[in-house]
Amino acid sequence: MSRKGADRRRGLSRAALAKRTELTIQGIVPINTWRELGEEIFRISESSTWWLGDWLLYGRDKYPERYKKAIAETSLDYQTLRNYAWIARRFEPSRRREGLSFQHHVEVAALAADEQDLWLDRAQQLDWSRNELRVRLRASRARKGLERTSPLPIKIDVEPAKKAHWEHAANQANVDLSDWIKSSLDNAAQIALQS
Repeated sequence: MSRKGADRRRGLSRAALAKRTELTIQGIVPINTWRELGEEIFRISESSTWWLGDWLLYGRDKYPERYKKAIAETSLDYQTLRNYAWIARRFEPSRRREGLSFQHHVEVAALAADEQDLWLDRAQQLDWSRNELRVRLRASRARKGLERTSPLPIKIDVEPAKKAHWEHAANQANVDLSDWIKSSLDNAAQIALQS
Protein backbone atom coordinates (compact mmCIF):
# COMPACT_ATOMS: atom_id res chain seq x y z
CA MET A 1 0.00 0.00 0.00
CA SER A 2 1.31 3.45 -0.84
CA ARG A 3 2.15 5.92 1.90
CA LYS A 4 -0.79 8.08 0.85
CA GLY A 5 -3.15 5.07 1.03
CA ALA A 6 -1.82 4.17 4.48
CA ASP A 7 -2.37 7.74 5.68
CA ARG A 8 -5.92 7.73 4.31
CA ARG A 9 -6.71 4.48 6.09
CA ARG A 10 -5.39 5.83 9.37
CA GLY A 11 -7.55 8.91 8.88
CA LEU A 12 -10.63 6.77 8.31
CA SER A 13 -9.94 4.60 11.34
CA ARG A 14 -9.74 7.75 13.48
CA ALA A 15 -12.98 9.02 11.94
CA ALA A 16 -15.11 5.99 12.83
CA LEU A 17 -15.32 3.03 15.14
CA ALA A 18 -16.79 -0.06 13.49
CA LYS A 19 -18.35 -2.89 15.44
CA ARG A 20 -20.33 -5.85 14.17
CA THR A 21 -23.69 -4.08 14.58
CA GLU A 22 -22.67 -0.43 14.74
CA LEU A 23 -20.65 2.32 13.09
CA THR A 24 -19.89 5.31 15.31
CA ILE A 25 -18.48 8.37 13.57
CA GLN A 26 -16.13 10.18 15.93
CA GLY A 27 -17.11 13.82 16.38
CA ILE A 28 -17.59 16.05 13.38
CA VAL A 29 -15.78 14.93 10.24
CA PRO A 30 -15.29 16.86 7.01
CA ILE A 31 -17.59 15.91 4.14
CA ASN A 32 -14.69 14.39 2.17
CA THR A 33 -13.81 12.09 5.08
CA TRP A 34 -17.47 11.12 5.48
CA ARG A 35 -17.70 10.37 1.73
CA GLU A 36 -14.44 8.33 1.78
CA LEU A 37 -15.75 6.37 4.76
CA GLY A 38 -18.92 5.50 2.81
CA GLU A 39 -16.85 4.44 -0.20
CA GLU A 40 -14.69 2.21 2.01
CA ILE A 41 -17.76 0.62 3.62
CA PHE A 42 -19.24 -0.04 0.17
CA ARG A 43 -15.97 -1.60 -1.08
CA ILE A 44 -15.85 -3.90 1.93
CA SER A 45 -19.52 -4.87 1.50
CA GLU A 46 -19.12 -5.51 -2.22
CA SER A 47 -15.84 -7.40 -1.75
CA SER A 48 -17.22 -9.67 0.95
CA THR A 49 -19.33 -11.62 -1.55
CA TRP A 50 -16.23 -12.41 -3.61
CA TRP A 51 -14.26 -13.20 -0.45
CA LEU A 52 -16.92 -15.61 0.80
CA GLY A 53 -17.10 -17.30 -2.60
CA ASP A 54 -13.32 -17.73 -2.75
CA TRP A 55 -13.24 -18.91 0.88
CA LEU A 56 -15.88 -21.55 0.16
CA LEU A 57 -14.07 -22.78 -2.95
CA TYR A 58 -10.85 -23.12 -0.97
CA GLY A 59 -12.69 -25.02 1.78
CA ARG A 60 -14.39 -27.31 -0.71
CA ASP A 61 -11.06 -28.17 -2.33
CA LYS A 62 -8.89 -28.39 0.78
CA TYR A 63 -11.30 -29.49 3.55
CA PRO A 64 -14.22 -31.32 1.92
CA GLU A 65 -15.50 -32.72 5.23
CA ARG A 66 -15.47 -29.28 6.85
CA TYR A 67 -17.04 -27.42 3.91
CA LYS A 68 -20.66 -28.01 4.95
CA LYS A 69 -19.82 -27.14 8.56
CA ALA A 70 -18.22 -23.89 7.40
CA ILE A 71 -21.38 -23.06 5.46
CA ALA A 72 -23.52 -23.77 8.52
CA GLU A 73 -21.36 -21.56 10.74
CA THR A 74 -21.66 -18.43 8.61
CA SER A 75 -25.36 -17.88 9.42
CA LEU A 76 -26.04 -17.28 5.74
CA ASP A 77 -28.38 -19.71 4.03
CA TYR A 78 -26.96 -22.56 2.00
CA GLN A 79 -28.31 -21.29 -1.33
CA THR A 80 -26.78 -17.83 -0.87
CA LEU A 81 -23.36 -19.26 -0.07
CA ARG A 82 -23.60 -21.80 -2.87
CA ASN A 83 -24.35 -18.94 -5.27
CA TYR A 84 -21.30 -16.97 -4.02
CA ALA A 85 -19.08 -20.01 -4.58
CA TRP A 86 -20.58 -20.68 -8.02
CA ILE A 87 -19.99 -17.09 -9.17
CA ALA A 88 -16.44 -17.10 -7.77
CA ARG A 89 -15.77 -20.35 -9.66
CA ARG A 90 -17.19 -18.90 -12.91
CA PHE A 91 -14.88 -15.85 -12.71
CA GLU A 92 -11.27 -16.42 -11.76
CA PRO A 93 -9.87 -13.26 -10.11
CA SER A 94 -8.13 -12.02 -13.26
CA ARG A 95 -11.51 -11.83 -15.07
CA ARG A 96 -13.39 -9.98 -12.34
CA ARG A 97 -14.11 -6.32 -13.03
CA GLU A 98 -13.35 -4.08 -10.07
CA GLY A 99 -15.44 -1.33 -11.61
CA LEU A 100 -18.55 -3.54 -11.65
CA SER A 101 -20.56 -5.06 -8.84
CA PHE A 102 -20.76 -8.72 -7.91
CA GLN A 103 -24.34 -8.55 -9.19
CA HIS A 104 -23.12 -7.50 -12.66
CA HIS A 105 -21.12 -10.72 -12.71
CA VAL A 106 -24.16 -12.71 -11.53
CA GLU A 107 -26.13 -11.45 -14.53
CA VAL A 108 -23.69 -12.96 -17.03
CA ALA A 109 -22.42 -15.96 -15.06
CA ALA A 110 -24.41 -18.54 -17.05
CA LEU A 111 -22.87 -17.39 -20.34
CA ALA A 112 -19.71 -18.76 -21.95
CA ALA A 113 -16.53 -17.00 -20.79
CA ASP A 114 -16.07 -14.99 -24.00
CA GLU A 115 -19.67 -13.74 -23.82
CA GLN A 116 -19.26 -12.91 -20.13
CA ASP A 117 -16.24 -10.78 -20.98
CA LEU A 118 -18.05 -9.09 -23.86
CA TRP A 119 -21.03 -8.08 -21.71
CA LEU A 120 -18.92 -7.06 -18.71
CA ASP A 121 -16.70 -4.93 -20.96
CA ARG A 122 -19.79 -3.22 -22.39
CA ALA A 123 -21.24 -2.63 -18.94
CA GLN A 124 -17.97 -1.16 -17.69
CA GLN A 125 -17.31 1.02 -20.74
CA LEU A 126 -20.88 2.32 -20.94
CA ASP A 127 -21.29 2.61 -17.15
CA TRP A 128 -24.37 0.37 -17.06
CA SER A 129 -26.06 -0.40 -13.79
CA ARG A 130 -26.80 -4.03 -13.01
CA ASN A 131 -30.41 -3.40 -14.06
CA GLU A 132 -29.32 -1.86 -17.36
CA LEU A 133 -27.10 -4.87 -18.06
CA ARG A 134 -30.03 -7.19 -17.28
CA VAL A 135 -32.32 -5.27 -19.65
CA ARG A 136 -29.72 -5.34 -22.44
CA LEU A 137 -29.11 -9.08 -21.96
CA ARG A 138 -32.82 -9.84 -22.11
CA ALA A 139 -33.25 -7.75 -25.23
CA SER A 140 -30.35 -9.57 -26.86
CA ARG A 141 -31.80 -12.97 -25.93
CA ALA A 142 -35.25 -11.96 -27.14
CA ARG A 143 -33.78 -10.96 -30.51
CA LYS A 144 -32.17 -14.38 -30.70
CA GLY A 145 -35.36 -16.10 -29.51
CA LEU A 146 -33.68 -17.46 -26.39
CA GLU A 147 -35.73 -15.79 -23.68
CA ARG A 148 -38.97 -17.42 -22.52
CA THR A 149 -41.48 -15.52 -20.43
CA SER A 150 -42.39 -18.52 -18.26
CA PRO A 151 -40.53 -21.56 -16.97
CA LEU A 152 -40.50 -24.65 -19.16
CA PRO A 153 -42.05 -27.65 -17.37
CA ILE A 154 -40.09 -30.89 -17.46
CA LYS A 155 -41.58 -34.23 -16.42
CA ILE A 156 -39.46 -37.16 -15.26
CA ASP A 157 -40.47 -40.54 -13.95
CA VAL A 158 -38.64 -41.63 -10.82
CA GLU A 159 -38.95 -44.52 -8.40
CA PRO A 160 -40.59 -43.71 -5.02
CA ALA A 161 -37.43 -44.66 -3.09
CA LYS A 162 -35.31 -42.28 -5.18
CA LYS A 163 -37.86 -39.48 -4.71
CA ALA A 164 -37.78 -40.05 -0.93
CA HIS A 165 -33.98 -39.96 -1.03
CA TRP A 166 -34.03 -36.65 -2.93
CA GLU A 167 -36.64 -35.19 -0.55
CA HIS A 168 -34.42 -36.09 2.38
CA ALA A 169 -31.45 -34.32 0.74
CA ALA A 170 -33.62 -31.26 -0.01
CA ASN A 171 -34.78 -31.14 3.61
CA GLN A 172 -31.16 -31.32 4.77
CA ALA A 173 -30.41 -28.29 2.57
CA ASN A 174 -33.55 -26.46 3.82
CA VAL A 175 -35.01 -26.07 0.31
CA ASP A 176 -38.07 -27.53 -1.35
CA LEU A 177 -37.65 -30.51 -3.64
CA SER A 178 -38.11 -28.66 -6.94
CA ASP A 179 -35.48 -26.05 -5.98
CA TRP A 180 -33.12 -28.83 -4.86
CA ILE A 181 -33.57 -30.69 -8.16
CA LYS A 182 -32.99 -27.49 -10.20
CA SER A 183 -29.90 -26.66 -8.15
CA SER A 184 -28.53 -30.20 -8.50
CA LEU A 185 -29.09 -30.18 -12.25
CA ASP A 186 -27.45 -26.74 -12.55
CA ASN A 187 -24.43 -28.02 -10.63
CA ALA A 188 -24.23 -31.16 -12.78
CA ALA A 189 -24.46 -29.08 -15.95
CA GLN A 190 -21.68 -26.76 -14.78
CA ILE A 191 -19.42 -29.70 -13.99
CA ALA A 192 -20.16 -31.31 -17.35
CA LEU A 193 -19.51 -28.07 -19.20
CA GLN A 194 -16.18 -27.54 -17.41
CA SER A 195 -14.87 -30.94 -18.53
